[in-house]
Amino acid sequence: MAPADSPDGVAVVAQSRPKRAEMEALGREVGVFVRVRPTADFAHGLIECLPDGQTVNIRQRKDSRKPLDGKKSRLSSWSFQLDGVLQNVSQGDVYSRVCRRVTLGALDGYNGTVICFGQTGAGKTYTMTGSSESYEQRGLVPRALQELFQEVQKRTDRAFSVHLSYLEIYNENLVDLLPWPQTFPPPPPRGMAVMEEPGGGVFIRGLSLHPVHDEEEALHLLFEGEMYRIVGSHSLNRRSSRSHCVLTVHIESHSRTVSDVKYITSKLNLVDLAGSERLGKTGSEGQMLKEAGFINKSLSFLEQAILALADCRRDHVPFRQSKLTHVLKDSLSGNCNIVLVANVYAEAAQTEETISTLRFASRMKCVQTSPVVNEHMNPAAEIKKLKKEVQMLKDERSIFNTVVSVKRKSSSRYEPLTEAERVEAQSQVQSYLEGSLEGISITSVRQVQAVFAQFKLAVHQSKRRGEGSPVSKKHLENSSESKLTDVQTPKTDPGDAESQEVTESHPPAKEPFVYEAPPPKPEAFEDFRKGQGSKINLIFNENKAILLDRRGLLCQLSKEVSDVKREIDSVTADLQQHERREGQDDRSPVRDGHAAAQEPEDSLLVRLGELKARYRQRYKSLSHIKAEVNYCQHLVDQCRVRLHAEFESWYEQSFPSPEDNEETTPNTNSTQRNSRAKSFSPQQKISP
Repeated sequence: MAPADSPDGVAVVAQSRPKRAEMEALGREVGVFVRVRPTADFAHGLIECLPDGQTVNIRQRKDSRKPLDGKKSRLSSWSFQLDGVLQNVSQGDVYSRVCRRVTLGALDGYNGTVICFGQTGAGKTYTMTGSSESYEQRGLVPRALQELFQEVQKRTDRAFSVHLSYLEIYNENLVDLLPWPQTFPPPPPRGMAVMEEPGGGVFIRGLSLHPVHDEEEALHLLFEGEMYRIVGSHSLNRRSSRSHCVLTVHIESHSRTVSDVKYITSKLNLVDLAGSERLGKTGSEGQMLKEAGFINKSLSFLEQAILALADCRRDHVPFRQSKLTHVLKDSLSGNCNIVLVANVYAEAAQTEETISTLRFASRMKCVQTSPVVNEHMNPAAEIKKLKKEVQMLKDERSIFNTVVSVKRKSSSRYEPLTEAERVEAQSQVQSYLEGSLEGISITSVRQVQAVFAQFKLAVHQSKRRGEGSPVSKKHLENSSESKLTDVQTPKTDPGDAESQEVTESHPPAKEPFVYEAPPPKPEAFEDFRKGQGSKINLIFNENKAILLDRRGLLCQLSKEVSDVKREIDSVTADLQQHERREGQDDRSPVRDGHAAAQEPEDSLLVRLGELKARYRQRYKSLSHIKAEVNYCQHLVDQCRVRLHAEFESWYEQSFPSPEDNEETTPNTNSTQRNSRAKSFSPQQKISP
């Protein structure tokens, strides 16, 4: 019985992203939550959830336990203190309290693990994956994937690379739930195995890793893997998971704003464990009995590993006892944010299993972790940086050996220039531009870089102010907001009026052209769309309107096809029910009303034939409209490309940059741009 959901998402958006210090502080211990499966037979006299939302008290009947000794027989009540009790809460609230912090931490470089543990049928798979009945009942995994890619789009300062893997552990065998991607090399012939890296981490040899770029691709892989999971049916659960499943999201990010050789990686593990079983209650036999044995054995080894992790006096943790504990080695200890969701029943008949689950949760809460950001060095970028430094040192040595005739000799400098040396370089450039200094003494490569930076600044300031060549500058003053200098307008000397008249009457023959600052491209683009590019813009808008209309028709036809398919399934189910009733009537000695029962069956067959014909017709129309939408989208894209190409050509001709070669004629540039823009004809429009 699934809990009723309310619209969610507002509270999630309102929360802020946890900072690095906060993440490390919160990740010191494992977060443990208990989720109570809704039931009409809640054992109010035995199970009590306190109003603080963190405490569960359980009282067990004395006659329900076998008498052991006098001391143990008196232990009939327990109290469990956890991080949260999730009772009658929506899937959205469960995600915001359990999984959201771990998901955002993974984007910041922290490994994260969310585990669902509990008795079979207690709601682990529903919590982790959710139900397909409604969108509001989706579980932790689809919600985490959705928020992950939404955050990736928001964090524009970093470039993210996301990969997905889906592993199943069935009867101590490793199974890949996803097909091996065709773009990657084939899997190794030796099969899948748990391997350990030199740094202490573990990885699965032979497990496929799929690149995903958006939420749609990730959910497609999730649903594809869910179809191959092994499930069974017993007295406590109609769809009992017979295996442990681990969905891992591998994240790697690089900075877009800083040219750094460092990058960060992280793994987000979402673990759906198979439920523990008491064979006397589930009634498993045959193959399911064998599966239950493997499940209980692996969960027992998992509990032993948790006990060892919680005991600070123990140096060895038995991770290699089972495939489950070996795979989860990185997910249970060390550098990882861990959250456990203990799913329990609230019925009197399941009190012993509930107590066992809560005991495991209490032991898990004692485990301590130390999550840190996984920073790495890019070897290729580091080598490139070192080569650049080596080349700079070689240039430095060459300058030191060749500049022996310079009056001002000094040892080569390898460290950055000081503030005084930068001011001196500025003063030398100023004197050189004014003509009072014939040359600048060069002592190091870093001084050369500083001098050229001052020249570059002078040129940019001259172009911005429209004052011609920087040679005519008279003053370079320090800026109060920057370490660089700001070029000022030369002051006129009243006593030099005669030379000024000569200069104005005889301008230099090669005075550079003064370029005005071009308008911003967004404003220029709007003017272009209303002016010279109005024709192609009109075609673009018309094609876009037709594309939107075709998309609306596509949605309508898709809905009609789905409705007809639903009616076909309903009529087919009615026919099967009629056939079963007819088979019962054939075995019965009394066959009154058989002819009357045949008439509705005939009408159902006629109705089924009509629905199938309508389905074929709608599906054919849907295929045609899909092709038309694809064609319309192609033309709209071509229109957009042509519009931007025409704008770039118009912008370059209308506002030429100072760096353009003055010897290049406009006709040549226009010819080259026209040759690049011939991929689409402005007369090509979509036929309504």
